[in-house]
Amino acid sequence: MFARNVSLRSPLKLAPEHVDLWYTRTDQVAPELASQYQALLTAQELIQYSRFYFEKDRHRYLVTRALVREVLSRYAPVAPEVWRFEADRYGKPFVVNPTGVARQITFNISHTDGLVVLGIRLSRALGVDIESTAREAPLSVSEQFFAAAERRDLCSLPPLHQPMRFWELWTLKESYVKARGMGLSLPLDQFSFDLTLSSTVSVQFAPGFEDMPSRWQFWLLRPTVHHLLSVCVETPGLDDLPIRLNVREIVPQSFHRLVHCPICRFPQTTPHCSTNT
Repeated sequence: MFARNVSLRSPLKLAPEHVDLWYTRTDQVAPELASQYQALLTAQELIQYSRFYFEKDRHRYLVTRALVREVLSRYAPVAPEVWRFEADRYGKPFVVNPTGVARQITFNISHTDGLVVLGIRLSRALGVDIESTAREAPLSVSEQFFAAAERRDLCSLPPLHQPMRFWELWTLKESYVKARGMGLSLPLDQFSFDLTLSSTVSVQFAPGFEDMPSRWQFWLLRPTVHHLLSVCVETPGLDDLPIRLNVREIVPQSFHRLVHCPICRFPQTTPHCSTNT
């Protein structure tokens, strides 16, 4: 299949209605290339890198940091190694570079076995969560973290289908929590997702929960056959354009390409992301 490679020098622009998703397959980054990413890290990041015991964790850390820095430099006139970040009281990182457009960028990161995902948009809240569906689904945790309606939905399915429904609900919950930026201070059983309609994902909040369903929009995507990605985006105002997702695969300091990533809903059979032709 022909992939349309995009020059690393091509500038990209973010419109308020755009959400850009970038993902890297960690096994596509050779160790020699990953070692070059160390030059992009701050002294504190290098210390954090050295603390990982397993090589696969050090590799993923380097890939993640390089991904964030290179992608952000696609939107703002800041060299990858110059980006600086701080964390809020919930541990969520944000950009502290002084340039105007850099300070307007909202980003969110998620990683799992074999894949790292970065979401980018302007100003409004964004959350992404990626999980490997190749690993065993911990169905028992649904009793503690899922709302009653979600547990009923999960139990109503044949056992063979329950793991994928679990990952759908779990990643959606994680993406919402990350978009809110409040960590586990949000009770996971106080909001629920309805996946009974094939074309939409709807969220409901328990009485007293301080939020409104109309504030958020959700997507489920399959970057690869073994990964499920949930995206939570704060909706624009009524007069704004509909939100548009753009998906790219990237190997930092090597290439990136646009991909077609259709909306995925189980048990429908939906292909994973494919490169544009």
